Amino acid sequence: MGDCACHDTAAETADQRRAIAIALALNLAMFVIGTVAGLLAESASLLADALDMLADASAYGIALLAIGRTATFKQRAATASGLILAALGSGVVLETIHRAVAGSEPEGWIIVGGAMLSLVINASVLRLLHRYRNGEAHLRASWIFTRADVVANVGVIAAGMLVLVTGSRVPDLVVGCLIGAYVIKEAFEILRDARRA
Repeated sequence: MGDCACHDTAAETADQRRAIAIALALNLAMFVIGTVAGLLAESASLLADALDMLADASAYGIALLAIGRTATFKQRAATASGLILAALGSGVVLETIHRAVAGSEPEGWIIVGGAMLSLVINASVLRLLHRYRNGEAHLRASWIFTRADVVANVGVIAAGMLVLVTGSRVPDLVVGCLIGAYVIKEAFEILRDARRA
């Protein structure tokens, strides 16, 4: 019996590692793609989305380190993830303000295309991590990050469509700022969960 329980725990740990490693790789790839697309499109919302992907990749890396460790380590990993997310969310808001002041001419089709690709990737990762949504703090933090990404992707698609229809950069700036604010809100949710763990 003891061997069986040990085997089950080892298999579960291996499954967790595999899921988080896939999420990490996909988010790093989308950070690079999103950054290039955001710069080409002069888009605050697409760059915000790319920075959010980098935040998630950092959090997934921390979660990967936490798997199989002590409860205290996992709690600290979740707290570190929340702090990273809060910092990057603040950076997104500041970058959007900078673009509002410095000026930009966002390209709607690039924004929509980049955000749709991100949405497909994030929806796949969300499905992969769904079983961990009520799990330990570091795993729940990973699921929360991905859920936030899906919401952000939908917002960026809407911004790109509005840029195309209106020719105005305002939707792009507004969505970029909203993504930053939403990321900060999610960071506080993770920090609150980590304190309870």
